[in-house]
Amino acid sequence: MTDYFEVHERDGAARVGELRLESPVTTPALVDDVLEDAGSLWSADRELPEGDESTLTVLPHRAFPGGTAEEVRESFAVDHPEVDYPSVAVVSSERVEEQGTDAYAVSDVQSITGHGAALVESVVNVREAIPTDTALYFSGVATPRNVAVLAYAGVDIFDETAAVVKGTEGRYLTTDEAYFLEDLEELPCSCSACQKPREEFTREDCAEHNVNALEAELGIVRRRIRDGRLRDYVEGQARHDQWLTAAVRELDSEWGYLEERTPILRDAEINAATEDTLRRVEIQRYADRVTTRYRNRFQNPLVLVPCSATKPYSESQSHGQFHDVIQWRAHLVSMTSPIGVVPQELETTYPAQHYDTVVTGRWSEDEKQFVSEVLRRYLERNDYPEIIAHVPDEGYRDIVYRVEEALDLDVTYTVPEGGHPTDDESLSNLGTALSGELKYSKREREHNTVRAIADYLLGDGAGDDLFDDIQTTSRYPKIQVRDSEETQLATMVPQYGTLSFTLEGARRWVDSDAPTKRVEIDGFVPHGSVLAPGVVDADDEIRVGDEVVVEGPNAFAVGRAEMFGREMRESSRGIACEVRHVEEK
Repeated sequence: MTDYFEVHERDGAARVGELRLESPVTTPALVDDVLEDAGSLWSADRELPEGDESTLTVLPHRAFPGGTAEEVRESFAVDHPEVDYPSVAVVSSERVEEQGTDAYAVSDVQSITGHGAALVESVVNVREAIPTDTALYFSGVATPRNVAVLAYAGVDIFDETAAVVKGTEGRYLTTDEAYFLEDLEELPCSCSACQKPREEFTREDCAEHNVNALEAELGIVRRRIRDGRLRDYVEGQARHDQWLTAAVRELDSEWGYLEERTPILRDAEINAATEDTLRRVEIQRYADRVTTRYRNRFQNPLVLVPCSATKPYSESQSHGQFHDVIQWRAHLVSMTSPIGVVPQELETTYPAQHYDTVVTGRWSEDEKQFVSEVLRRYLERNDYPEIIAHVPDEGYRDIVYRVEEALDLDVTYTVPEGGHPTDDESLSNLGTALSGELKYSKREREHNTVRAIADYLLGDGAGDDLFDDIQTTSRYPKIQVRDSEETQLATMVPQYGTLSFTLEGARRWVDSDAPTKRVEIDGFVPHGSVLAPGVVDADDEIRVGDEVVVEGPNAFAVGRAEMFGREMRESSRGIACEVRHVEEK
């Protein structure tokens, strides 16, 4: 825990935080102006500095380069003293122990920078070993080109060293390249250092420009984190260097590390501009939950349809034509890249209505493999009396063919070869295929939607455990859920496709067999927010955006998580969850 660092905004592993110094510093940031290094113990004994709240003090240390033998690290390990001012402990990414400081500097960054797998392994090792509310410091490596990826991985603070050194060497840094100064006919920047003729531009000016470019890039990173859109930016930025691309892909393979830190919902739209989007936590989590938690409750045939540019799909012109023909005689499931498959009940659930993709009319092999795997897993879990594929040739039909063959299915295709799903002939074929099928009721549709969302959010079977005997009121997509005695239990939130519980709904949740996401607090009655210092315990499964039950000796409440579970337990500052309803015991 720390007294001098607080996280304010989160975007996966990246955070906007505050170094709570005499003059606060918003991170990710450069800290040269506020950093005081007590020095290395390799060269001489060091006195413990007095320190103060205006500076971030690096305690006396021994820095171990990458590959240092374990017995050497143990023999020369430093016991960091407890101090009452903002402090930094120097640690090796190969052996990390909590030191009680506000920040941790990684000593072997020089040996891991430039290697994607080594970088990710080091960041994850350190981040998992230190408290969640402490800052991670990478010294001597930040450039305008790599700092977005470093922040995305979970690094909070940096210094000017690499930018200045490269400038004095005559390397002019931008977000996509490092130019030799003598190769530049003109300066591609308008910062204060570049406001002079090219022939008067010196290496000292180059160093100043590099720092300006680094600070500007950090400003973009902070804005992107606040907007929840750093990943979109990183997917493009990482393309400028092979090792950065490798680092992003290695991070995607660290499922436990990123998933724990990634919200289950957010306002920001996912910009699916590259195939790396398929590996994003939000996409993989949605595919996993749809294929392991969702259960079809309709007895009607399945109709597979293509997605639409308009979200949610049911508001699009094409899906409106499908609905006019289907008339609730079939269960509609949309196929799409990068999401996979989207049952009609989950069309508003994040990220199904929060993405935009590049439309070329052509599917890559990676997209086909991903969507076909999701569809295969979905159909293995859910039985239908009949499967109708109302999809065009390109991509969609190939995917259905693969799954049909893999599962030995008998699929009816209603779009002629070369045709379009909204053609008159295609729609007529769809109507013929559904001839004689009975409609399901609005009541069944709404009840199944509520139960499907509960399954998706809380776990397999949660919908039936919580909402076996309910009534629904209001209009889709803002459905209100009541019990048989007209007591309101929950409301569907159309913005995210989630459920918002009342106190009575929360009690039913606690009493059910559905997994409860619980936050235990001290003996106070929360109003508005629960701060992290008031949290006694929190379930590990809690993610930012989750519905949570808050309970203590004096209060029972329900609200939404603003931290993940472990972060609630470890943090000494910040809002753990927002409380919507509370009752004093």
